[in-house]
Amino acid sequence: MTTVHSITATQKTVDGPSNKDWRGGRGAGFNIIPSSTGAAKAVGKVLPALNGKLTGMSFRVPTPDVSVVDLTVRLEKPATYGEIKAAIKEEDIGRLILFYIFGCREESEGKLKGILGYTEDDVVSTDFIGDSRSSIFDAKAGIALSDSFVKLVSWYDNEWGY
Repeated sequence: MTTVHSITATQKTVDGPSNKDWRGGRGAGFNIIPSSTGAAKAVGKVLPALNGKLTGMSFRVPTPDVSVVDLTVRLEKPATYGEIKAAIKEEDIGRLILFYIFGCREESEGKLKGILGYTEDDVVSTDFIGDSRSSIFDAKAGIALSDSFVKLVSWYDNEWGY
């Protein structure tokens, strides 16, 4: 899992010392900065079936708002990219994650209306400023190498949605 994350208030505006690491002390407004992320660990806390099965990193980029997640997975159960898009569009993310990605037999219990979004538009980051949904799946940005290896892309306003 890779997050491409807009700059935040904790980053330096110009190069200077950082308590975290050398890269963290570099000027955020004109650098792409590799960094750590707690996103993969957070997913494991929210979805216990995924605990310990994800790892991730972040790239901090000089944009003022909106971030994107690039999730590359090897599926436990084969699925076409069309089937994956349909599961997300139907807001049955539980079925997608638990069955296709990790091979679990559980099904989701409810819909995620207002939380998970879906788009087939040709979008860019500014299209999601002020979007209160936690994640908006970008159907056109994903890639399927095969029925068992896919890349999924989802946007979120890191200053707005929860």
